[in-house]
Formats: sequence, C-alpha cells, structure tokens
Amino acid sequence: MSERLRLMAVHAHPDDESSKGAATMARYVQEGAEVLVVTMTGGERGDILNPAMERPDVRENIAEVRREEMNRAREILGVEQEFAGFVDSGLPEGDPLPPLPEGCFATLPVEEAAAPLVAAIRRFRPHVILTYDENGGYPHPDHIMTHKVSMHAFDAAPEPHAYPGTGDPWQPLKLYYFVGFPPERFEALATVLAERGLENPFEEWSKRINDSTRRRWEITTRVRCNEYFDVAHDALRAHATQIDPNGFWFAVPNDVVAEAWPTEDYHLVRSLVDTEVPETDLFAGVRESMRV
Repeated sequence: MSERLRLMAVHAHPDDESSKGAATMARYVQEGAEVLVVTMTGGERGDILNPAMERPDVRENIAEVRREEMNRAREILGVEQEFAGFVDSGLPEGDPLPPLPEGCFATLPVEEAAAPLVAAIRRFRPHVILTYDENGGYPHPDHIMTHKVSMHAFDAAPEPHAYPGTGDPWQPLKLYYFVGFPPERFEALATVLAERGLENPFEEWSKRINDSTRRRWEITTRVRCNEYFDVAHDALRAHATQIDPNGFWFAVPNDVVAEAWPTEDYHLVRSLVDTEVPETDLFAGVRESMRV
C-alpha cells in the first residue's frame, strides 16, 4: 500500500480552521489524505460574536464551549485536530494598546512556543504545512505568533539535535501561506452578483481591503474545492459563539461564490520538491517524489 499524503494546518484559535482553507481540507480528506489541524490556543479570550450565544452559561464556560465547537467542526470536516495548549492572548484595544496578559501565547519566546508544534510535526509527519503570513492574515497577536512558530518549527523539526524528547526528526516538504481575501476574488464576485441582479454585500469591505497597506501575496496555488463550500460553511456554523448564522459570512449563496471563484488560494513559501507555479494542488511535486 502506498503512503498516504499528509497535510497539516496550523491555526491560532478554534474557528480559524473553518474560515481559512476548510473546503481545501474537506476535499483532501475525501480524496484519502490525512489532515491534521493544530490549534495553538483555546480561544479563551475571544469575544462572543453571535448575539444568540451571549448568555451567562456560555460566557462563564467559554473555554469548554469553544472546545466543544471545535470538536463539532472537526467532525464535519473529517479532519484530525489537537490543541497545542497555549492561552489565547486576546485582541488588545485602545491607544496606547494595553500590554498582553502575562503568560499568554503571544508573549512567549518563539522557541518555547514552537515546542508542541515541533512535536506534532514529528508525530504526524506532514508533507505539507499551511499557516499565516507575517501579518497573521490580520494583525492579531496570536496569528502573528502562529506565523513565527510555524516557520521556526518547519526548520527545527528535521534537525536531529533540536527539541530532544519530541520524537524522531521529520522534514516537511512544502509550506504555504493562506491567501484569504485576494482583491481579484471580490472583483469576480461583484461581476457575477451584478450579472444576476443581486446586491453586493462585500462592496465596502472589499474597498477597505483594496485600500489596505498590508502586503499582498501572489497566489501561486489555486485549489478547486467549490464542491466543499457547503461543508466549510457547516463547519463554520459549528463555532456558534463566533459566527452569526445570519451574518456576513453567509450573505452570498455558495453557488454564486463558486461561479465567481471556485478555489481557495495559497502562496508557496518553501518547497523541497520540484514544482512549477502556478499550481492546482498543494501536493504538486510531493506526489511525484513519493513515487520515486
């Protein structure tokens, strides 16, 4: 029997896995790959963003509730999932910004915070790792820290003398950044909505993205996964404290989204196998190397 392909997605909080790359993961699971989500924190300091879930019993047990939500999303996507065990840093607000809570994920030394991820890489042995860019996708301290530990762990996991006691060395072959909201996607969606005579709920939001000064990463890899957009939405709804089912994420039917933009998109950052961009498969080059 040939070796199964293995994909690891590294995320900051529960719900991130269902809003970034979820349909991609569902597709690869259906095709027989093993997929592991590593969630760096428990999301304990996350706001309750769904008014229907703003209840004392939820607020007082938010850590447990978010773990239960994560488990439901995991089942919907068909992936494996584990928590790295760090405490949510929260999103600081104010001018000047207040200091982060002592001992939270984003305050730790990168070498320390990467240890559970190195152990997970050595145990799961992923061929491909997905993570955030240096801005975290958006500048939440935990997302930025997730980027840092992912890059560190990618380099450290294969080193025999690094992180003793965390398993045998393993070399992942490729690492990607999520490219979540490319302007071209919203332009294509606006065109399809106009053709159908439908309102564009993303118009103002897409303008803010276009006006943003953050770095835009080239899309090197487009994974066609529109058949799994409904699965991704179901997983997202499982995070009921974070997602209003009547809100922004679900404003446009998935068949319209699929007509405009049927892929989830990535930027190839590291590759130890031969591949040519643009790609349509995260395992491009990996499949060929495993047949050698």
